[in-house]
Amino acid sequence: MSMTIIIRYMSKQFAIAIMMIAMLAVSALFSISYAFEIKEITSPKGIKAWLVSDSSVPIISMRFSFDGGTSQDPAGKEGITTLMSGLFDEGAGDLEADAFQERLDDLGGEMRFSANVDKLSGSVRMLAENHKDVLDLVALAVNKPRFDQVAVDRIRSQLVTSLEASQRNPQVVAKRKLDEALYGEHPYARPDEGTISTLNTIEVEDLAALHRKTFARDNLLVGVVGAISEEELGPILDEVFGDLPANAELLPVSDAVPSLGATTSVSYDLPQTSITLVYPAVPVDDPDFFPSYVMNYILGDGFSSRLYNEVREKRGLAYSASSYLSLPDHASSLIISTGTRSDKAAETLQIIREVVADLAKNGVTEAELAEAKSYLIGSYAVNNLSSSGSIAATLVGLQDQGRALDYINERPDLINAVTLDEVKNIAEKLLTVDPAILIVGPAQN
Repeated sequence: MSMTIIIRYMSKQFAIAIMMIAMLAVSALFSISYAFEIKEITSPKGIKAWLVSDSSVPIISMRFSFDGGTSQDPAGKEGITTLMSGLFDEGAGDLEADAFQERLDDLGGEMRFSANVDKLSGSVRMLAENHKDVLDLVALAVNKPRFDQVAVDRIRSQLVTSLEASQRNPQVVAKRKLDEALYGEHPYARPDEGTISTLNTIEVEDLAALHRKTFARDNLLVGVVGAISEEELGPILDEVFGDLPANAELLPVSDAVPSLGATTSVSYDLPQTSITLVYPAVPVDDPDFFPSYVMNYILGDGFSSRLYNEVREKRGLAYSASSYLSLPDHASSLIISTGTRSDKAAETLQIIREVVADLAKNGVTEAELAEAKSYLIGSYAVNNLSSSGSIAATLVGLQDQGRALDYINERPDLINAVTLDEVKNIAEKLLTVDPAILIVGPAQN
């Protein structure tokens, strides 16, 4: 479960247009902030999408995702989903790669596809005046990708080159070792991009079969933002997605329980040692999610966090020390990471474990809780609603999490409802577990 590969194509015309209206777009989008209305649209064929209609800027952004991702890669053909994600703008329908991309460029559109362990996602951004023609290209890419051999070989070659480079990157090698230690035989242990040998086994027929099994209406989520009305969007959803199969044919993926408690050391002659600790976490639909979310911020997700203060500010042991929640569909982890001088690695690890233990034992203060709530509420618009593209991505993400249409307005209340006792209880539950530890750097004497 390593890196996500993104293959993108951005037109010159679109880039120029964006530069001309950038200030207007940012101003308009920030002005709507939490006040915009999200509507759920159902097309004549039953395809659902969340829409934020905003005509202040002549741009439309669409984001969509299909369940599946690289966890669906067949054994021996790992990397096929990542390879496929790079081929949707490499020709579709009767348009070969050059013709497809020239047409997209002429229309002033931007299209990209990406794959991670759980999803295969696509996004498109276009000038409103050309949206019908651009979405015709999206429909071709989604429904009729060509998978021409020359394109397959070119994108595969790019991935192989990236893999060859990553084999010389100690952090990538170490991350793979950690994933294997955490997840064993689970698909999450596999690198998203596969291996050189598995990539070389993939044939055009394999890609076509995976496309048929993955692209379907029942595992599709769509978010749309911009100068388009409810009445316009319904028929467009059918034109783009309406001819896909009704049901995907996905392999079942079990929930993963990360194997914690062991230390993995990877010896490399590096100028510093990197340290990663993996603790359990709770998924977004768990009743304890918001207490854990607030707790993680206080622990390590900010410049005022305890880890940052104790490791960097007070002792100067590292440039940064932070934590974050990793929440794919089938596993949940709280991950702490830092980098320090090799002769300070043992001390740094000890300080981190003391900070974690103190939080688990004593909880947080009223002042820390108030500051965390203020930041987590106030930063949401900047982090998630700062452009039409980020709003569209947020709409898809909220659907994937099973949130309600009014979640963005309810979210501040959910955060403000978190109590000191709830934070202490979830900290004790999660942070008293012996973590998995990854240490990468010079061998310790």
